Amino acid sequence: MLCMTKKSILFVCLGNICRSPMAEAVFNKIIEREGLSEFFVTDSAGLIAYHQGEQADSRMRYHAGRRGYELTHRSRPFARTDFDRFDLIIGMDEQNIDGLRDKADTLEEMQKIHRMKDFSRNFAPTHIPDPYYGGDQGFENVIDLLEDACEGLLEEIERGAV
Repeated sequence: MLCMTKKSILFVCLGNICRSPMAEAVFNKIIEREGLSEFFVTDSAGLIAYHQGEQADSRMRYHAGRRGYELTHRSRPFARTDFDRFDLIIGMDEQNIDGLRDKADTLEEMQKIHRMKDFSRNFAPTHIPDPYYGGDQGFENVIDLLEDACEGLLEEIERGAV
């Protein structure tokens, strides 16, 4: 059963316009469905500030909307203070994980970093691929992977594994 203390989660990708805002939206929908929203604080960020202040990619918003998700997040870069603000910092691929590790100064900060793919239950992805340069199927695939991994993430939190 879920511990009654709040858990804060930050989802991170490169530009914070495709994968990480989608992961945040998927996780938020799951915890809302389960009546657990009050126990979580979620956000997303990117390792680069190139898209700062922008909405999620229009193609991601389109595919998200087809599945009942609304992406309202505005892109923001990861900040050092995020290590203090969040219990879990979840990267989408190895480039994200490496970038986060480069920013971590302490073992405690390093231990907050996790791979999104590690929470997958029904798929065995090597990473959550960036759909930015692909077509429609890439966006659909990313949403499939994130829906699966976010369900797994909640299960791991409820088990006390993370």
